[in-house]
Amino acid sequence: MGRVSLSFEDLPIRDDLRGMIPYGAPQAPLPVALNVNENTHPVPDEVAGDILDAIARALRDINRYPDREFTALRESFAGYLGEGLQREQIWAANGSNEVLQHILQAFGGPGRTAFGFAPTYSMYPLLTRATGAAWVAGTREPDHSLSAESAAAQVAEADPDVIFLCAPNNPTGTPLPLEVVTAVYEASRGIVIVDEAYQEFAPRDSPSAVTLLPGRERLVVSRTMSKAFAFAGARVGYLAADPAFIDALRLVRLPYHLSALTQAAATAALAHASTMLRMVDDIVGQRDRISATLEALGYRPYESWSNFVLFGGVEDPSETWRRLYSRGVLIRDVGIPHHLRVTAGTEAETTAFLDALASIDSEA
Repeated sequence: MGRVSLSFEDLPIRDDLRGMIPYGAPQAPLPVALNVNENTHPVPDEVAGDILDAIARALRDINRYPDREFTALRESFAGYLGEGLQREQIWAANGSNEVLQHILQAFGGPGRTAFGFAPTYSMYPLLTRATGAAWVAGTREPDHSLSAESAAAQVAEADPDVIFLCAPNNPTGTPLPLEVVTAVYEASRGIVIVDEAYQEFAPRDSPSAVTLLPGRERLVVSRTMSKAFAFAGARVGYLAADPAFIDALRLVRLPYHLSALTQAAATAALAHASTMLRMVDDIVGQRDRISATLEALGYRPYESWSNFVLFGGVEDPSETWRRLYSRGVLIRDVGIPHHLRVTAGTEAETTAFLDALASIDSEA
């Protein structure tokens, strides 16, 4: 008897999920993969050794459930962020996406709205809709920046329950001044999330939104270990907020949601923060090299405080993407007309991308 293949939409799926498309950045075994903003540098050997030792110790008790409150890890994150934070102000989960999902589960949901300024991280509307809330998109200036006045006015008009501020913004790399955060907070009644996934790639003297937390119980600052810490495969994200906000997230988290192995690996990596962050300087150097070379080639790179560069002036993004792919280089078409995005990799990877793009241009 032949098997009939169904689409998931043929099943009794929730009506509000019909028509949605799962997140799916292309994955392909190419020599140079610069499409998902990973830190392409390997974890330094001396750090990897300590992480392996920590995992080995955790394995001795793997028959027991992990620390449900991931106490040591929260203390490590508080120490890393500084600003007098205590572990009671820290939360963590399996990647920053689960952190954001926890927030939406607790403060979003059916009958509520979440808001962000497009173009921005594609997971915000997906997570919003998957948790039953409605997504509302605001607008940016032509250079993708936000002014405090415009941002506050748009938020006041939309009156959302949850607001996403991506700082620096993905996929554009645009910095977000703290005065925009404070203006949005004052104009709103809902939860304000400042997503600082790429904060470590910003100039060293640029302040984090963590400095704004005191006295703002609706403000949340989320981070990830995937980027600067080269920990994408470990799936560790975290946030800082008021202790009462952390208590609310306990209502929606799954029991023992962070494995003992994850906690051990992340805590060990944070003990070597200074070593891990040395990679950032090299990545920033490659990012700036990409921007300068793209400009010399006639493209329009946008200012970036992240580990990637969005560039315009691409006549046919799909064709350029395909031709780079055929040369063994994978970058990202983020759906903005006449634009593409490339991650800053190692010096060799950056050279491969720039040489491939130059060769395409020479054939035009």
